[in-house]
Amino acid sequence: MRVVIAEDSVLLREGVQRLLADEGIETVAAVENGDGLLDAVTEHKPDLCVVDVRMPPTFTDEGLRAAIECRRRYPGLPVLVLSQYVEERYAVELLAGGASGVGYLLKERVADVKEFVDAVRRVADGGTSIDHEVITQLMVRSKKSPVDSLTPREREVLGLMAQGLSNTAIANTLVVSDGAVEKHVGNIFAKLGLEPSNSEHRRVRAVLAYLDS
Repeated sequence: MRVVIAEDSVLLREGVQRLLADEGIETVAAVENGDGLLDAVTEHKPDLCVVDVRMPPTFTDEGLRAAIECRRRYPGLPVLVLSQYVEERYAVELLAGGASGVGYLLKERVADVKEFVDAVRRVADGGTSIDHEVITQLMVRSKKSPVDSLTPREREVLGLMAQGLSNTAIANTLVVSDGAVEKHVGNIFAKLGLEPSNSEHRRVRAVLAYLDS
């Protein structure tokens, strides 16, 4: 796997690069701003970009903007965004730009090497990985949506889907059978109005509905 890192903190940038190297993942470029990210992606065509939300010059959303532009230029380019704080609108905006290969994690997750590397590989493979803190905050928002019709267990399953877990991983987490999870997932799709399909994108559409709820 070939990765581009965009992070203005030298310490974190080099730390992530070393962590990935220990897992056999090559960093082909490590840059400190959005323009550098765009140039690096154009030059290297990486398998994944790991991007900080806030970078120079204003330290607001330059990284996110650059990541979205990269995905506009190269549709399907996997992007894993790192943020210091939970910023819900950024997670929703990033996911809304494409159906696969996106992730949003708090920077503190980098300290958990296994969790971070799992997210890197999952997103690079076209999956999603949304930080559970983001999901927790979204769950307490009160806005009418089809998600309101879900049972507490179905919301729990959808939250785990948002983290990128497979049905089997969800079953293991909740200590239930695979069949029970499949039933919950089917109910979720039905209540959200997602028509039966063999496409994995239906899971991502369900996650988008959840994040926008």
